[in-house]
Amino acid sequence: MTLATPPSSQPLERAPTFGLVIVGDEILSGKRADKHLPKVIELLSARGLQLSYADYVGDDPARITATLERAFASGDVVFSTGGIGATPDDHTRQCAARALGLPLALHPQAEALIRERMQDTAREHGTLYEPNHPDNIHRLNMGVFPQGARIIPNPYNKIPGFSVGHVHFVPGFPVMAWPMVEWVLDQQYAAWFQRAAWVEKSVIVFGAMEATLTPLMQSLEQRFDGVKVFSLPSVDHPEYGRHIELGVKGTPELVEQAYPVLLDGLQGFNARLGPELVRN
Repeated sequence: MTLATPPSSQPLERAPTFGLVIVGDEILSGKRADKHLPKVIELLSARGLQLSYADYVGDDPARITATLERAFASGDVVFSTGGIGATPDDHTRQCAARALGLPLALHPQAEALIRERMQDTAREHGTLYEPNHPDNIHRLNMGVFPQGARIIPNPYNKIPGFSVGHVHFVPGFPVMAWPMVEWVLDQQYAAWFQRAAWVEKSVIVFGAMEATLTPLMQSLEQRFDGVKVFSLPSVDHPEYGRHIELGVKGTPELVEQAYPVLLDGLQGFNARLGPELVRN
């Protein structure tokens, strides 16, 4: 799917679904461990939000383009990390433009920030800033984005990321990416924060099988619209050993209604109940 114009960046009319795209051969080869997934989950959770999906993709332009086509078409809020530099293995900027059917263009504000960064670096090293030096001209490629993109400020070194619609592109370096993700969330999606409006209550269940508990889980979701029932089995937990963590999550009001019903329903099974857990 290609688009003739950038997707709308107008405020969302519905609660957003959040996705994450993590780009880089170094992640898939195991040379580097991914730190973005747990951190983005943490940043969203601190704002009462949840990550719905994550895609990992290596430095293959065709695969990156296909992944970004899905992101742009989804209408979701999607963060993409990695591949926005100016080295030969950085393809994300070009793939974003290709996915949108838009030309690439040097963003004037990005150009100013990159030049400012190059001047800062020259001063730090006691050298003369040469704006027309080939290396400095090449560095401006880091500000070449799909036409119509908006910049994401980078508090670490001023080299910006960019947004098109509700898809946001940040570097692969955590020290840069994470504050940039936070900035986007706080600037664009604060209306959807639910810091005090989501809670989980669960209980550790010993001696039961998930298949046996499924009818109880289904009946709870049917009875309490808006509540999600979850089941997390473990066979080698260091404290509880083999068990199932069974619980409900949703607004505090709904969880307060559904959780006692869950406990009552468990009385009909030949299972032993352990500690109860609460997460906000």
